[in-house]
Amino acid sequence: MSNDAPKRVVITGMGLVSPVGNDVQSTWDNLLAGVSGGGPITHFDATEEFACRIGCEVKGFDPLDYLDKREVKRHDRVSQFAVAAAAQALAQAGLEGVPDGGDPERFGVIFGSGIGGIGTFEEQHRRLIEKGPNRVSPFFIPMFIPDISAGLISIRWGLRGPNYATVSACASSAHAIGDAMRHIRHGDADVMVAGGAEATITPMTYAGFSSMKALSTRNDDPAGASRPFSADRDGFVMGEGGGAVILESLEHAEARGATILGEVVGYGLSADAFHITAPPPSGYGAQHAMRMAMKYAKASASDVDYVNAHGTSTMADAIETEAIKQVLGDRAREIVVGSTKSMTGHLLGAAGALEAIVSLMVCRTGKIPPTINFSTADPDCDLEYAHGGMIEREVGLALTNSFGFGGHNVCLALRGWA
Repeated sequence: MSNDAPKRVVITGMGLVSPVGNDVQSTWDNLLAGVSGGGPITHFDATEEFACRIGCEVKGFDPLDYLDKREVKRHDRVSQFAVAAAAQALAQAGLEGVPDGGDPERFGVIFGSGIGGIGTFEEQHRRLIEKGPNRVSPFFIPMFIPDISAGLISIRWGLRGPNYATVSACASSAHAIGDAMRHIRHGDADVMVAGGAEATITPMTYAGFSSMKALSTRNDDPAGASRPFSADRDGFVMGEGGGAVILESLEHAEARGATILGEVVGYGLSADAFHITAPPPSGYGAQHAMRMAMKYAKASASDVDYVNAHGTSTMADAIETEAIKQVLGDRAREIVVGSTKSMTGHLLGAAGALEAIVSLMVCRTGKIPPTINFSTADPDCDLEYAHGGMIEREVGLALTNSFGFGGHNVCLALRGWA
């Protein structure tokens, strides 16, 4: 690790596969328009035995746009999303791998997933039970393990620097981006591909989350089921997809003439040390993560213009609202707090990457997506959530929150680039 002064870390590429678009621009356009990605499940036969039969599925995605036929068969859907998002981000950054004369050991990957290849796990378990152990695929383990997306991206583009996966439930890809920023900031790498992917619209996942009473059961209204901060919210809606950003040291980006999109200026992380799934009523862990990100960014409450909330459409929305008020004080009532999960659903381990990209787009455009599906005011959720539609205003500093089962909290601070 270098002993030089910490480096500034900029974003030069972005990639997305989401329930409302298979790239950044289409996703962004649909978010601004308030388009819901919700619908009945099509990935499996969700009979009436399933309490929840709705989700925010990725639509029209063709993995053959990014992988050959053999690779598609050997990559779980989660890794297909990961490679697609990384390919888009690298293309925008003008990096189709390590450039001539570059050092591959200075290019790394951190890619998170909360669950990994659960679709492959379920399929191979059925094969074990029905046909015996000798019929389990030799690709089962590398298709299932959560770190394989980071490995596949590294192999595909010859990136030999820091390489690992972050697995912290719904905070996974936010941890990946924050960790990648730190590796560059402290001299371990010049360029990092960071983000996450998730593909959990499967029978076992739905059975598990339904048993926890975590999912919305508004099956007759899939487009309106995810309703963060509304008093009648009844659980989150499962989403899927992947997101990736290219992070570079400022000096590296400038030296190669890259177009700079924004800057990661803060990273806060903490643990609730409270409960396996529920946050503490005061949201002290979320508060600490937000304060840490702001301190890292050398920012005060008056500098914050937008918060992309974790906002899952569960009762924890009120706890996050209280945490934001405690951290930002009076400023909390002057800014917009939004939840794009109202449209994308909850991408679990990929949510942090998608929402970091959304936050950067807000900084770049001055347009804030709405939080749709509001119907009933909750006195404990009393901030401006853009329920009435897209809001236009200048945004200098954005915070984006990601919280995961196990009490993991992450906050990233981002700025646009003039």
